[in-house]
Amino acid sequence: MSRHITRALFAATAGIALTTSGLAGASAAGAAPTSPAGPAASFTISGGFSGVAVTSARSAWAVGAVGDGSGEKTLIAHWSGTTWKLVRSPRPAGGGFLDGVAATSAGSAGAVGGTQPATGRGEMLIVHWNGSAWKQVRSPVLAGGHLTGVAAVSGRLAWAVGNTYPGIGRYKDLILRWNGTSWKQVPSPTPAGGPALLGVAAVSARSAWAVGVIGGNPYRTLILHWNGIAWKRVPSPSPGSASNDVLYGVAATSARNAWAVGTMDYSKSLILHWNGKTWKQAHSPSPAGRTSLTLRSVTVTSARNAWAAGYSNGKTLIERWNGITWKQVPSPSPASDSYLFGVAAASARNVWAAGATYHNGRPRTLIMHWNGTAWK
Repeated sequence: MSRHITRALFAATAGIALTTSGLAGASAAGAAPTSPAGPAASFTISGGFSGVAVTSARSAWAVGAVGDGSGEKTLIAHWSGTTWKLVRSPRPAGGGFLDGVAATSAGSAGAVGGTQPATGRGEMLIVHWNGSAWKQVRSPVLAGGHLTGVAAVSGRLAWAVGNTYPGIGRYKDLILRWNGTSWKQVPSPTPAGGPALLGVAAVSARSAWAVGVIGGNPYRTLILHWNGIAWKRVPSPSPGSASNDVLYGVAATSARNAWAVGTMDYSKSLILHWNGKTWKQAHSPSPAGRTSLTLRSVTVTSARNAWAAGYSNGKTLIERWNGITWKQVPSPSPASDSYLFGVAAASARNVWAAGATYHNGRPRTLIMHWNGTAWK
């Protein structure tokens, strides 16, 4: 699925023209970052974040893009334990963007997205943090590509998912595997209808999940599972009355506990749970007076603690699993239009969410932190 297809497919979800990275019509880069006053402060520059990863109280990453749809540039920021700061990132000629990030330690992280050359189709973009700098990593040469999510088990095993678009109106799901030396494409089941993969989670060398959507009319949820040998499609609910259902994010702690989130009929948030045997729909709160509910990301630390983040009616939306039920948790919406696209937790008391706010139609980065008591 190209970013242009994504823009058309999900525009109604947020009420604005969104790309997979959550940015549209971004203002030009150049604004200086503010000086955050501790973890509750927002790191704000021109642009937006689409993914976040955290390994400890002293290390977290947020990735995204600055610029407009025809000239975006990669954006990476790092949390050191006291402040968020911009970190230099590879910027391919013609432009590029980052949609997902994963980290296994303070010295190893990876981010994925795509490039925007002046001529021709965009290609996949993969960058790696080696403890001192971000550097671009060679990726398979395919006929157009865009990576939407990445998950890592260790320095020798990681997964990246996305889509290729070999021709106008054509797109296929894409799965890459990192073996410690190089990224290689792995065969994936490709259902009819133009599948698109939007999120991935890895539990071990024998268990990983990828989620997304099967295109067409209506749209249906798509879930794939890696069993250690091959990726196979797993039945997943599409409970919407019009069955226009999309899964954006997935997270797991074990072979018997996984969550997937998205939107149902572009109007209600969608949460699915894997119990070791089947995927089943879980109740998702619907805040009074809100429509167009969408959950874009999910993170889980245990069977009793999970977080999902997204937006509805131009306001941030965060829900929490307490082991029994999902409940909405109050979250700041610092502008008339505020959106969350990524959430990640290192523990029950250390959770980050990232996205963008819109001021006069221009996006500004947004970062929020859960300190064990409240989101700020």
